[in-house]
Amino acid sequence: EVHLVESGGGLVQPGGSLRLSCAASGFDFSDSLMTWVRQAPGKGIEWISGIDVDSTAPSYVDSVKGRFTISRDNAKNLLYLQMNNLQPEDTAVYFCRTRRGGREFRGQGTQVTVSS
Repeated sequence: EVHLVESGGGLVQPGGSLRLSCAASGFDFSDSLMTWVRQAPGKGIEWISGIDVDSTAPSYVDSVKGRFTISRDNAKNLLYLQMNNLQPEDTAVYFCRTRRGGREFRGQGTQVTVSS
């Protein structure tokens, strides 16, 4: 059974940083494309970053380019999102996500709140 658990969220002031983690289990993590998505209050799910199996081609939505860095540790089945220079518009619940067997899976999410 695919299981994803996000952690690392919290309250941070504008300009601050957070590092999110996603612990994966129940599937072959090292052979899986992984993404981070977020959902701001009252809005839909927004894809923000993805990483291929060997970390050679990370991708980002324009709004986070240069501020966020996605990475993975295949030996530990962990996905990360380093978020720098956070802004109030980054406030959202952040989820890691993968697709296996034609189904989409994501964790319970971790709340990130950027406020002074």
